[in-house]
Amino acid sequence: MSEQYPAQNHEIECIQVDSCLERTRIYDFLLGKLESITSRKGIKKALSRNQIYLNGVLAKSGDYVQLGDVIKVYENQTIAYKAFEIELNVIFEDNELAVVEKPAGIPVSGNTFKTLQNALPNHLQKSTAKDYLPIPLPVHRLDAPTHGIVIVAKTHGSRVALGRMFENRELTKYYTAIVQGQLEGKGQLNTKIEEKSALTYFKSIAVFPSVRNEWISLLELSPFTGRKHQLRIHLARLGFPIIGDQAYGKKGDTLKHKGLFLAATGISFHHPMTNKKLHFEIEAPNKFNRFLEREKRWVERIEKQKGL
Repeated sequence: MSEQYPAQNHEIECIQVDSCLERTRIYDFLLGKLESITSRKGIKKALSRNQIYLNGVLAKSGDYVQLGDVIKVYENQTIAYKAFEIELNVIFEDNELAVVEKPAGIPVSGNTFKTLQNALPNHLQKSTAKDYLPIPLPVHRLDAPTHGIVIVAKTHGSRVALGRMFENRELTKYYTAIVQGQLEGKGQLNTKIEEKSALTYFKSIAVFPSVRNEWISLLELSPFTGRKHQLRIHLARLGFPIIGDQAYGKKGDTLKHKGLFLAATGISFHHPMTNKKLHFEIEAPNKFNRFLEREKRWVERIEKQKGL
């Protein structure tokens, strides 16, 4: 049978069957053999997306392999996207991954055009690794209203490794928040969220007088678990909701039109391929300092009026 390799698709990887058990299906044979696809789920998806060819013919999961067979993996051409144009700060980038600063107000990904994921291809270099991802993929969530650091995988291997690191809680994340009320000292919050264990560490950085709230506090937060809206829920339950939190703040007593005063400002982890320890920090958005300065001026103005 003549070869029928796709003319337009980019070849990612090619292997030859040099040893195999008798009557081995391609689906089973490929597990652990490919650099570009490392999981059963990934192989299954690649077969369903017509990315794998056996001796020049499109492969199916039920096909058997034998000695001398040539298997080629091609780029997934079913992925289509429109580039979302935004200014994006790339904090770090190498051939395997990138660390970027997501602006507040856009989701990381999802069924909408204006996402961080759709903005990434125009800001990151395509990996030259065999297992490169056609489109770089964020490997963790960050609420749409939250500003801050997001890790992005550029290869299949890094995506899998980083996913395991998040599952095993081998990364440390740091957030900066401004909350209503006078919260001092440090401690941990561990009430369950949706019946699942949740743990947040907090440390008070500074406390300021406030005309509207009486007191506001600047906090450093570090979630040990990664439940949805964990920081916002834990602080609201404690009685110190994050400024601007329309979902969990006190009804009728939340700052509107200024956004959420929560930012992912630091992250530490080991590089999934080199094992080098990486640590990245960014400043909280300018609106944090502007808000604190405005609160200070209001307090000074009220105190001055009282003194007259």
